[in-house]
Amino acid sequence: METGLRIIQPNNNISDKNLVLSIQAGLSGLSFFVLDRFSEIIVDVFVENFSKQQTPDQLLKSVKTAFNRNDSLQQSFSKVQIIHDNEMQTLVPSALFEEAHLSDYLKYNTKIFKTDFITYDVIQNKDAMLVYIPFVNINNYIFERFGSFEYKHSATVLIDKILQIEKNNNQKKLYINIHNTHFELIALDRNSFQLFNRFEYQSIEDFIYYLLFTAEQLDFNPENFKCVLMGAVEYNDELFSIAYKYIRNVSLLPVSNMRYNQNNSTQNFTLLNSF
Repeated sequence: METGLRIIQPNNNISDKNLVLSIQAGLSGLSFFVLDRFSEIIVDVFVENFSKQQTPDQLLKSVKTAFNRNDSLQQSFSKVQIIHDNEMQTLVPSALFEEAHLSDYLKYNTKIFKTDFITYDVIQNKDAMLVYIPFVNINNYIFERFGSFEYKHSATVLIDKILQIEKNNNQKKLYINIHNTHFELIALDRNSFQLFNRFEYQSIEDFIYYLLFTAEQLDFNPENFKCVLMGAVEYNDELFSIAYKYIRNVSLLPVSNMRYNQNNSTQNFTLLNSF
């Protein structure tokens, strides 16, 4: 597992009027990307994968440390957005959605408290809402630092982008977005969205178990459906190898589907498609 901070030096010729800061915050890692809107180029990247899962208070401390250590994060930005990456979320069909009942939608998926702030995103390419609990302490800190900002959940970005890619899909497919300690799964049956779920894993055996169990529940035959991997995975990785062992059609998501990309890979998929 990669830990520590990776830094790309800033381009000093870029005006801060063109800069957008996007932050993805999760208990297993933290990422900052700076986009120059004028040139459409990612000019700064800061990525930290934690060696063990943090608490929300520890996450806030890590965010503050990143800002204090990096001059590029202390400049002005024309827009700031936060992508919240956690398991405290659920999808609700628009036809069943009522804003007054946000806690009711979440209580079956995660432990919630009366003091929790619950919000929702609109899934643009699906008639559904994503109800979730953001990291309020991170929102408060960013508000104190920058004033106005936008935020959404990582699942919102992921689902919207995959549905955009697959708007003309005519096959059964599983999309797997892989992180160091968890992965997100999107199931499609032709042009129909079937499922979104998130799984924590500690071993390749955990990974393939959840993958095959989900396929079985959906009646997806491993001989027929297509499995597309992306995120923290490459062709020579053990996760790709074990998926290929049990599923006939396994591939990596082509980098051409990324709006922006770093190092010619699909890592940080949600953050890079959040702009």
